Amino acid sequence: MTPDTLTVQDFNQRGAAAAPSRKFYGETLLELARQDPRIVCLTADLTLPTETDLFRDALPERFLQVGIAEANMIGIAGGMARSGEIPFVHSFCVFATRRCYDQIAMQVAYPRLNVKIVGVIPGLTTLLGVSHQAIDDIALMRALPNMTVIEPSCPAAVPAAVRAAAAHDGPVYLRLKRADGTETALGPDEWSLPIGVARMLRQPGEGLLLACGMMVEQALRAADLLAGEGIAVGVVDVPTLKPLDPRIVAMTEGMRAVVTCENHSIIGGLGSAVAEQLMEAGVRTGFGRIGVRDVFAEGGTTPYLFARYGLDAAAIAQAYREVRGRGSV
Repeated sequence: MTPDTLTVQDFNQRGAAAAPSRKFYGETLLELARQDPRIVCLTADLTLPTETDLFRDALPERFLQVGIAEANMIGIAGGMARSGEIPFVHSFCVFATRRCYDQIAMQVAYPRLNVKIVGVIPGLTTLLGVSHQAIDDIALMRALPNMTVIEPSCPAAVPAAVRAAAAHDGPVYLRLKRADGTETALGPDEWSLPIGVARMLRQPGEGLLLACGMMVEQALRAADLLAGEGIAVGVVDVPTLKPLDPRIVAMTEGMRAVVTCENHSIIGGLGSAVAEQLMEAGVRTGFGRIGVRDVFAEGGTTPYLFARYGLDAAAIAQAYREVRGRGSV
């Protein structure tokens, strides 16, 4: 906090050396709000970390700061949606989902209201430890009927994800990693992101890596490591966790091995969703999952946490080698 206000500052940016980055999310939300007067913005005491300061400063009459009261924020959003507005509500991923889960279920998902729940700091991307690490949010939101779950892979994909969420008539959970200047561009400057559509980034040879969010970049690096050993694997970006692209069945048929990669628990997220889909379709392939292995993690830098908990490119490549070594069923 600053000495003269009660405003929580943007503690995601650690120190003067932190690289300034574009506010891809905040810029896009403001752009859409200027086009559609139904869009309103709510935040739970985290205006700067969620990039909603741009909205607050430009459209203050459509901005609500509810304080550290996430359950109330969801209830307010539900009422606003019933009145014809399109509320975007904001907090850290873990607080936007787990802390107010019953309110989301009963006041947003059950009545299928047009509320967009936006979380930042996904998975193991914070120094703040277990209390701020969202490793079960995809599982929680996937379990809710009527809920759409989207996680873009890089900053350039965020505008398309926001537009897709805004255009969708119904509740959406948008899981975001804010740009910090360290990301690698994974495609054009901007692209469309149709809900329920996966993108083949690298054509498969013998196997396939399916990834979401930050793990797409790690999967591409793992594919490069494997290519250096003469093992050709494809990489698929899965930005929509629910509904899952039904074409994944066709993508994986005939593959020697398939490995899913997520910055989330291996329970209930991308790996579970893909396994369910493939088993129900009768796809026979070697299968593995990269993610947090049913443990709580410690705080630390993202590279440190990814290496420690087996989410980095080296761990993905090793997991693929092991699944490949077991052979297909």
